[in-house]
Amino acid sequence: MINLFNFSLQINGFPIKKATEALQRIVHFSDKEYDAFLESKKKEIVDFHLKNNPFYQKMVSNIEVKNWNDLPILNKKNLQSSLIERLSNNYYANTVYKNKTSGSSGEPFVFAKDKYCHALTWASNIYRFGWYKIDFSTSYQARFYGIPLDFIGNKKERFKDFLSNRYRFSIFDLSDTILADFVNQFKSRKFDYINGYTSSIVLFAKFLKKENIVLKNICPTLKVCMVTSEMLFLEDKILLEQQLGIPIVNEYGASELDLIAFENKEGEWQVNAETIFVEILDEANTVLPYGKEGKIVITSLFNKAHPFIRYDIGDIGILDEKSTPKKPILKQLIGRTNDVAQLPSGKKSPGLTFYYILKSIIEDDGNVKEFVVKQVKIDCFEVEYVSEKELNEGQINKIEAAISLYLEPNLYFSFTKKQILDRSNRGKLKQFSSLVK
Repeated sequence: MINLFNFSLQINGFPIKKATEALQRIVHFSDKEYDAFLESKKKEIVDFHLKNNPFYQKMVSNIEVKNWNDLPILNKKNLQSSLIERLSNNYYANTVYKNKTSGSSGEPFVFAKDKYCHALTWASNIYRFGWYKIDFSTSYQARFYGIPLDFIGNKKERFKDFLSNRYRFSIFDLSDTILADFVNQFKSRKFDYINGYTSSIVLFAKFLKKENIVLKNICPTLKVCMVTSEMLFLEDKILLEQQLGIPIVNEYGASELDLIAFENKEGEWQVNAETIFVEILDEANTVLPYGKEGKIVITSLFNKAHPFIRYDIGDIGILDEKSTPKKPILKQLIGRTNDVAQLPSGKKSPGLTFYYILKSIIEDDGNVKEFVVKQVKIDCFEVEYVSEKELNEGQINKIEAAISLYLEPNLYFSFTKKQILDRSNRGKLKQFSSLVK
């Protein structure tokens, strides 16, 4: 049987066969072989960008680099310029994989990966999902994600869903009526696994509890649930296990990088050491030993189109004391939570919905640097943003139209341009928060 998922990647220029073979070689390295591989790849990716990437050359120009720890720390602010300015020589916007970050930290930007690097991302996902007997080509996915609502964007995403053997549950409206329809879909479809935003699946589980339903009982083919993009609290994991009736797997990733950590069969949050290198740093950018809490800083070992070298992702975490270079274990991740918006109609919508609403103002020119959204009343929201220029009337009209489309009419938004935004004591922005009890 043809592997339709791999075939679709291959015909779109992503060399998945080559990437899968490379990943398997890395996975089977001995500890000594892995140590040599890691040092070699770190040197190779830095040397490449120092020779071929004017943006990175400028970043390093005033620094005397004698060793790895001398390299600068990149962050989202560094990368909020036009993508063309950040691409390596001989890589172009129409020959790379491009996307926007989710903006869950309030600091969205456009990024790129070369096609081999992006193929490795998929190879890594396929490998780890395989731990739970999930095959991307044959296993049927119940997908709890957002989806574009414009005609072309929606059809494009639905076609991708078809190629990827998945059915998408749109998470923009999670009212009880919609959740009841979700239940009916699980009764009539033979899903193998659930994958999606933590807060959306938790809301679904709360509805199941209220209705006294265990999902596995009405959809016996279900094997596992992977949650991503937001923090999974212990009490929510217990709720999910009880109401879904299947194992819950915690995933941590970043669209601009890769899968970062994935819960293994032993219940450990195993870091992806095949395509990225993870460090924990203190506020002075000194590397911390295993067991100490600090900034999560990540290097993409294969991305030649765009430098992600010692990139501060904006999260705080701890690597377990039992970690090794080949098998780092993420002991704790601190942050990445999103409130849920409750709307006048009774709809409930996760905070990540606001990425879809506000993406119309996230342009490649880097104008909007940061934003946060606060729900101050059930129908009133405040948007604070940092930008070079104020949002114009056309942009605001576009946002308001998107609000009506994705959420509901008669919601009121105010927009305030600020020099800086209030941050937590850890220096992290919370993109969405609700003051409505």
